[in-house]
Amino acid sequence: MNRRMVFNMAGKVVTATGLLLILPTLVALIYKEFKVFESFLIVAVAAILIGFAVIKITKPRTNVIYAKEGFLIVALTWLSMSLVGAVPFVLCGEIPNYADAFFEIVSGFTTTGASVLPDVEALSHAALFWRSFSHWIGGMGILVFMLIFIPNMSDRSIHILRAEMPGPVVGKLVPKATDTARILYIIYLIMTATEIVLLFAGGMPFFDSMVHSFGTAGTGGFGIRGDSIMSYSPYCQWIIAIFMFLFGINFNLYYLLLIRRFKSVFRSGELWAYVGISVGAVALICADIYSSCQNLGEALRLSAFQVSSIVTTTGYSTADFNLWPTFSKTILLLLMIVGACAGSTAGGMKVSRVVIIVKTIKMQIKALLHPRSVNSVKFEGKTVGDETLKSVNSYLGIYCLCLAGFFFVLSFDSFGDIETNISATIACFNNIGPGFGGVGPMANYDGYNYFSKIILSFAMLFGRLEIFPMIIFFSPSTWTKQ
Repeated sequence: MNRRMVFNMAGKVVTATGLLLILPTLVALIYKEFKVFESFLIVAVAAILIGFAVIKITKPRTNVIYAKEGFLIVALTWLSMSLVGAVPFVLCGEIPNYADAFFEIVSGFTTTGASVLPDVEALSHAALFWRSFSHWIGGMGILVFMLIFIPNMSDRSIHILRAEMPGPVVGKLVPKATDTARILYIIYLIMTATEIVLLFAGGMPFFDSMVHSFGTAGTGGFGIRGDSIMSYSPYCQWIIAIFMFLFGINFNLYYLLLIRRFKSVFRSGELWAYVGISVGAVALICADIYSSCQNLGEALRLSAFQVSSIVTTTGYSTADFNLWPTFSKTILLLLMIVGACAGSTAGGMKVSRVVIIVKTIKMQIKALLHPRSVNSVKFEGKTVGDETLKSVNSYLGIYCLCLAGFFFVLSFDSFGDIETNISATIACFNNIGPGFGGVGPMANYDGYNYFSKIILSFAMLFGRLEIFPMIIFFSPSTWTKQ
């Protein structure tokens, strides 16, 4: 195993985290938040110096990366940037306890949007910016971002893309993985900038437009007001709802649109399944909550926003859906599990996996009824190979075991009842943010003890990195075997 390469990449990410911290440092300077400015500056400089030292000490003999190194690099670097990214909150005193600060920044980088802050409006502009900007970086992936600026990376860096990008299958759009990363980020940047302009044009202040666009792009959902998006205009709510939905689509499809391969886009089975699930959920919830709304327009806006927010695992809210009828809450809970498309910035199981699982079940039933028939699972117009089917089924099994494990550990905390703990586990593991009960959209996670917050932080990391990088990282055999 190329251990030097693993730790060298961790050093580069710590350095990158220090450089990224310069942005909230400048925000603090603009808004004359001098104490916060000092804290962010100190951490930024320290992270850059420590990162450079690690890079020098661990200079690898070769840049070759295999699948094992890819998983380890992803796990270690996400842990490293989270550990560093939490320090400014503690140093400036806005989140005094490190466990709380770690939970908050992990929630940011993993685009979960769960918070321990009872009064988010008390935070400085710099802290609010850093929380939301962590969504933007974590949405596409810090290592995908890094690949753009590392020219000497081995072409095997596709293993990093596969380990970090959400979904069952990740491939290269173009021959070089670095070029793929560049294309993805250009699309990501253009969409984010477009949303900022549209929100600002609709009367939202520029700072608000920027941080909410970061949260939408990363499908994270950190708000800067206590009521999330509720107090903004219907126009702004619709813009955010539409962009949440768009960021839940596989980014490969946007690339295909750019090169005018329209037929390939509209033949995407996952895209149509995603659209069908979303439209169906909106229609059902709209009908269910119509009687409690002023008119059909309001019911449609509330249901469309919340479905878009939950299915993409963003977590913004325009209503306290904790008070909605049980039928609507059940639909939202199911959407939490399904998630959006593979290759998007969203969490959850992903629509592609759900479609493949359903088709596999249908194939098994058909095989039982007609033993001599030759059956196969087709997805996106192609036959799904046995290796992919095995991978999807294995992921489903491990996914269920992890959910059960995190829920079991959380049950030792006296804070939540079963509804609260189940929804908190699903919301953190699927990177959604708000749940039901004590962690509903108008509540937060501050009631849990510090141990539970650390457990939920790791649940977020497991969910964002799709389990395997974290399992491999914590497996003793990974570090003992050559």
